[in-house]
Amino acid sequence: MKIASISENLTIEKRIAITPEIAKKYISLGIEVSLPENYAGHLGLNDEKYKEFGVSIFKDENEIVKNADVIVQLGLLDNDKISLLKEKQTFIGVLNPYDNKDKINNLVEKGVNTFSLELLPRITRAQSMDILSSQANLSGYKAVVESFANFEKAIPMMMTAAGTIPAAKVLVVGAGVAGLQAIATAKRMGAIVFATDVRMASKEQVESLGGKFLTVEGAENLETEEGYAKEASDNFKKKQEELLAETLKKIDIVICTALIPGKKAPVIIKEEMINNMKSGSIIYDLAAIQGGNTAFTKVNEIVDKKGVKIMGESNILNKLPTSASNLYAKNVFNFILNLYDKENKKINLNLEDEIIEKTLIK
Repeated sequence: MKIASISENLTIEKRIAITPEIAKKYISLGIEVSLPENYAGHLGLNDEKYKEFGVSIFKDENEIVKNADVIVQLGLLDNDKISLLKEKQTFIGVLNPYDNKDKINNLVEKGVNTFSLELLPRITRAQSMDILSSQANLSGYKAVVESFANFEKAIPMMMTAAGTIPAAKVLVVGAGVAGLQAIATAKRMGAIVFATDVRMASKEQVESLGGKFLTVEGAENLETEEGYAKEASDNFKKKQEELLAETLKKIDIVICTALIPGKKAPVIIKEEMINNMKSGSIIYDLAAIQGGNTAFTKVNEIVDKKGVKIMGESNILNKLPTSASNLYAKNVFNFILNLYDKENKKINLNLEDEIIEKTLIK
């Protein structure tokens, strides 16, 4: 069996799907690995590093795509490359099927086994493959670091002979994987941290990290069976807005992480709330690429509203591409290991396996 990956568009994606360490693991299973020249040069990994482990390096990406049994990427290929794919090839990535229906339908119609890893079920057996958790963990960390870098005051409390500098107050909106890491990172750096989430199960997790959980009176538990947040009722939204509006007046830094899979991000921080925040405050919106959690979020721009800076990037992990690639490549390897029939050395589409059945786009 031949597995391959080709270069992403580096202007939008710096992560890679096959690291040298993971290439070695594929080859130890008897799988051939093919990559294009300078595949990971931007991460300081030259072709020789891959060749040491037996990876085949080619000049022509089209040949790589045509001859591979399995192609692993971060996102979808461009239309020229998709036209080269054929029946029974397997394509694996983070395909955002809700926004890329036409391209994905094209793949399915061609008979390409198409897997989107963000559709993984939240079950114990899938944890080692869970790209959402591994990547969101890094996103939450980096959002705090970026916010603190733009905040023009000290973060921890400092007691000096000249007086005391109070600790910065941080609010994390959404206590999923990214939010919990944001809480932990902000606490480590000396901030006072508050958090809010529609899932009541998050309260214990937030408090275990040293954060204060803001609870709406008469709160509903808005959690799906899969562990994701679902949309709140109008009554809950009103109560949440009132609590947020009061809290935000005292907050220095806000980290927004609230997403609903497959839908536009909910607008949680409204214009009036931002108008009442302190000048010099920072909002970092990790939901920017899906519309944002604030009324003013713009992708890859810092918006200044009466001294409040609102930040959001299309891909914050481009600032941590080496760490993110290492985790993503391991997730993908574990996913392929579950698909791989070692005896017959081929992909086995066992649709009775919940992991395969949920991630295969039909």
